[in-house]
Amino acid sequence: MRMLYRALLLVFVPVILFGQIDFSGTNKVENPILKEMDKLVREARYEKITSILIAKDGKLVFEAYYNGADSLSLHNTRSATKSLATILMGIAIQNGYIDSEKEKIFKYIHPSKPLKNPDPRKIEITIEDLLTMSSLLECDDSNPYSRGNEERMYLIEDWLQFFLDLPIRAFTFDPKPEEMPFGRSMSYCSAGAAALAFVIESAVHSPLPAFAAKNLFEPLQIRDYRLHLTPTGTLNTAGGSEYRSRDFLKMIQLLLQKGRWKDRQILPSEWVTKAITPQVNARPGTDYGYLLWLKDYGGKDRKYAAFAMAGNGGQKIAAIPELGLSVVITTLNYGNPKAHDYTDELLDRFIVPAMEQ
Repeated sequence: MRMLYRALLLVFVPVILFGQIDFSGTNKVENPILKEMDKLVREARYEKITSILIAKDGKLVFEAYYNGADSLSLHNTRSATKSLATILMGIAIQNGYIDSEKEKIFKYIHPSKPLKNPDPRKIEITIEDLLTMSSLLECDDSNPYSRGNEERMYLIEDWLQFFLDLPIRAFTFDPKPEEMPFGRSMSYCSAGAAALAFVIESAVHSPLPAFAAKNLFEPLQIRDYRLHLTPTGTLNTAGGSEYRSRDFLKMIQLLLQKGRWKDRQILPSEWVTKAITPQVNARPGTDYGYLLWLKDYGGKDRKYAAFAMAGNGGQKIAAIPELGLSVVITTLNYGNPKAHDYTDELLDRFIVPAMEQ
């Protein structure tokens, strides 16, 4: 019942939006809760935060930079930019290059060599399996012994071949897909997220950086960024590309607005609904959509359903539909085990309480 309520909340709550973000707001902090937050961040109570931006109903209401960053800084939010694969996939579907996430990935990709560990189940892998990190391939970034661990991939030139060569996963210690709430078993896999770039690039018959520039960056007026590429030159959708904080805010606002920006539908609203609906359980209290984390934020008395792009260091690029809220928190806390606790606390203790008033 909790999961059904959460899905309905994300999909059907009306939000007043303006089709883009109004950046004309003042940087002066009036809200006492946000004043306290700003003070504590500047005092390093929350380590190495570099920016916090908050938009309410499409209007920027808070913008602050810390630890040497400013509005022109490019931020490496690591795996938060995995979610760009979801956005670009939606655009490819909008433009008719891909019919559905239910399609098999081998319709679009062609390995350069015969596959290792051949198995007929590999042929059945779908786009949705990669979007939900629930393919049957043995790939787990949290397990240093996993054959598909991302650190092994980074040593190989052909990342797509690396992923497709992986053996089928055994569920020796983990629940099988049919035993899980959504019929899928999640295993966090950067190699699978990286493979999505090859799928999209093949489908659109264009280098993915050029496709992204024309169909996403130009409409959102994102002009200053640094793309990270795989060793063979494909956009790295495992993460790492760098953008300004305001441009990250545009990306999450685009999803909050169900794919619409100004007078243009950039990606299908139905696609966004699927992307922010629970598709697989990540861990207790947290679900996963299409490369988006689904979690509730708020104080002790009230929680609100949110979806977020998130990455190493506690990076959070989040939206809370019920509050018409979009938030960017960037940090330099790479590898810090407290990093996500810090940014979760900023949302729970300060940002949500300030914006629900």
